[in-house]
Parts: sequence; structure tokens; C-alpha cells
Amino acid sequence: MNRLHALTDLSVREATGLMARGELRITDYAQALLDRASAIAPYGAFLHLDPPALLAAAAALEARRPVPGTLPLYGVPLAFKDNIDVAGMPTTAGSPWMADHRPRRHAGVTQRLLDAGALVLGKSNLHEWSQGVTGHNHAFGASRNPFDPSRVTGGSSGGNAALLGLRAAPAAIGTDTGGSVRVPAALCGLTGFRPTVRRWPDEGLVPISPTFDTAGVMARCVDDCVLIDHAVAGGPAQLAARPLAGVRLGVPQACFWEELDPPVERLARETLERLAAAGAVLVACDLSEADALFREGSMTISLFEILPGLAAYFARHGRPFDARALTDAVVSPDVRPLFERLFGATAITPEAYARALHALRPRMQAAYRECFARHGLDALVFPTSPLTAARIGEDVEVMLGGRTTTAFSAYIRNTGPAGMAGLPALSLPMGLTSAALPAGLELTGAENADTALLALALGIEAVLPPAPVATAAWRGSEGDREQHS
Repeated sequence: MNRLHALTDLSVREATGLMARGELRITDYAQALLDRASAIAPYGAFLHLDPPALLAAAAALEARRPVPGTLPLYGVPLAFKDNIDVAGMPTTAGSPWMADHRPRRHAGVTQRLLDAGALVLGKSNLHEWSQGVTGHNHAFGASRNPFDPSRVTGGSSGGNAALLGLRAAPAAIGTDTGGSVRVPAALCGLTGFRPTVRRWPDEGLVPISPTFDTAGVMARCVDDCVLIDHAVAGGPAQLAARPLAGVRLGVPQACFWEELDPPVERLARETLERLAAAGAVLVACDLSEADALFREGSMTISLFEILPGLAAYFARHGRPFDARALTDAVVSPDVRPLFERLFGATAITPEAYARALHALRPRMQAAYRECFARHGLDALVFPTSPLTAARIGEDVEVMLGGRTTTAFSAYIRNTGPAGMAGLPALSLPMGLTSAALPAGLELTGAENADTALLALALGIEAVLPPAPVATAAWRGSEGDREQHS
């Protein structure tokens, strides 16, 4: 095994443990990730990378060995989606219109991670203004799927998925409004964790919907999500996997298990059989009311909140805000119509917003609570996405269930309701379909049951096949391989 491969394949916990014990130099680890990032540049994962700054920060951190246990992420370079503020680096939100924006202070989640000993690897590509689910940014280029570079990563946190799948980052911080961490995790064979809304700090995130938005983490295993949640939210630093014997998993057949692409459905049914064989109790349940409320109210809330949310973000940074100029600068053909709907006769009325926020959303949250309580559920399980990654250029509309629909509605169909309800959710890799494309299994937990959900995810991860590794992940140049052998 060559040296570069060995270093960049480390988990977050493995890497920080080696560096804290002095068995791995932080600068060597950072350089290995930078070398890998250079090798996978055609996959469109990074928007901003500053190798001298990273290596200087690594050297400075290396000079002060921590008291054991005080810096849980000591020396680990993390990628940050480019709608999360990192002081001194650009925050473009995937828009050229924001190319000159360099925040002077960190986002809350950034600060907590740096306080835990992490370093900033760079800023990753995303769907323009985070307003899409494919990761195809028409201004800066598409993020490419590690399992097939002709396909999308999923989005909006698409650059993160490419980096992780291609072993150029050990973990990455994204945002999830309706699925933007979980969808790319599913489409690229990764783990993606969305915490309960407000568990993680939200200041310094370029918003879509402050009601739904949260930062979240993408990694290659659940344990790394546990460690990063510990650094950000103060959860346990380590969790034991929950045994599956007697665990009650809700299977909402209506809506969440309907109209699945056949390869995804086959893989998902096989996964349910594995869970049952491990002792889990599969409980049929009905969440069709939550699905209907999501369809009725989600876009009303998010479309009403975009402009006020962006205005508040700009005010935080002392920047003038011009909604019309922002909209006129949108490049991506699936994003521009969303912004155009914010003006004139198509704009959401305050009355419609108030009804969706204060009547429909509470009803949806009550439907989830009732479902968990009635059936004694530990989590809900269903395919994260009803289909695998679309081809780049064929990703505005897709085929699902024999009909044409928008990619946006198809990819967030299953993930969106948990986002609207503010619930914790996690996507685990189920394996590869017959076409060698990844698919994910979502676990949705009860509100504020994040730690219990992570422990359950560890138990489920243990009975699933190992996470798939993209063959594309090691198609670096021969010179790159020889240099680090």
C-alpha cells in the first residue's frame, strides 16, 4: 500500500489519534491530503484551496502538543462547504456574484471545530446558492461522482461528497435544509448526519430557510460523525453501537417506499432483510400525513424566508443587499426560476407563510411524534433517495416511476420531510446497485434524540456491507503514485 493511500484513507478518529500521540506529523498528513486534492482536481470538488496557509497552520499546531483529551480533532483538516464562513477565505455560496466576499469572522460551527483542534482544508463546491440537489454548479462546474465522473454527486453539498469519496478529505462540513448532506452521501456511498435543528450553531451560514437550515457532517463512517458532533454540540466523544435485537424500526411504506427505481428498491429490501436477521423489529407505519404537509408547506416556508435570511446574512457582514441584482446574476437553469418566483405575483404572501409555519409545520411535527409514540419506534428507515445519481447534463429533469419529474422534487422527496420537521437524520451507505452506483438508507430519529440515533446508526452500520470504495478514487497519475510509494 503506498504511503499517500494509507494516510488519506484514515478515519478522523484514527488520524487525530496518531497525531496526538506523535506518531504522525500534522504537516505530513495535511500535505498528503493536499497532494490528493491536486490529483482529483478534475472532479470539481474544491472552490478554494490555500496550501501555504494550511501547512503554516499545521506547523503552528504541531508546535503545541495538546493535553490528552482537550483537542478531540487535533490536527484534522476538514473541508467546509462554501456557504459556511471561514474568516479570511471566500464564501461564495456557489455564486460568482459573491466572489469578493471574504468574511472577517468564522461561522459558529467553524469556530467550534477549530477550537477542537481541527484545521481548514479548504472550501468545497456546491449547488449555486445551495438551491439544488444535484451538485451541478453551472458557474463553477459540476462536482463529479467518484463512482462515475459522468454523473452528479447529489447536492447541494456536492463538493464534500467528491472529496470524501476520492479520499481528499477525512470529513467535511456541509449544510442540510431538505437533504443537502444526506442526498450526496447516499449518491456517493458515504455517511451524512443532519442534527436536530439548533443543536449546532447556525450563525455564519448563508441561509436558505432559517427554520429548516442546519450545518451537518459527511464522513466515511458513523464514528467520525459521533466525534464531530461531540466537538460541535458536546455529545459523547465515543458511543457503543446499539445491538439491533429488539430495536423497533418504522417502515413507512406509503410515500417513502413507493415509486423507487428498481435497483434502489432491490438494495433497500435486501437491507431490510439484513436488519431483520440481526434482530430488528420492522414495524409498518403510516407517515402519509407528514408527506402531504411537506408537499403543501415546505416550499412556502423556504421561499418566503430566502430573501429576509440573505438580507440578515449580508447585514452581519456589512454588505449591501440587492435581491434583484442577485437574481439577475444566477447562472444555473434550475436555480434561476426559484429566485424569480420571489418577485411579483408569484411571491409567497405573509398570510400563506404564517399558515405554513404556524399550522402546517406543527401538524407535521405532531404527526412524527404520534408515529414514534404509537409504535414505540427507535427510528424510521427508508431509502434516502428514490434513485441513484443522474448523468451531468441530464439532471434538471429525471425519470422516476416511469414518468418525468424535476430532479429537485425526486431527490428530496424522502429527505425533505425530516428537514421541515427539524428532526435528526442520517444516511448510511447500503452498497452498490447492479449498475455499480451507490444508494443510501436514511434513519430518521425523534426530535433531540441525536445521540440515540448515532448509537443506533453504529449498530446498523455493523450489519451492513462495508461502505463501497470508488475505483475512481485511485486513478491518480502514475507520478503521483510513485512519488508517495
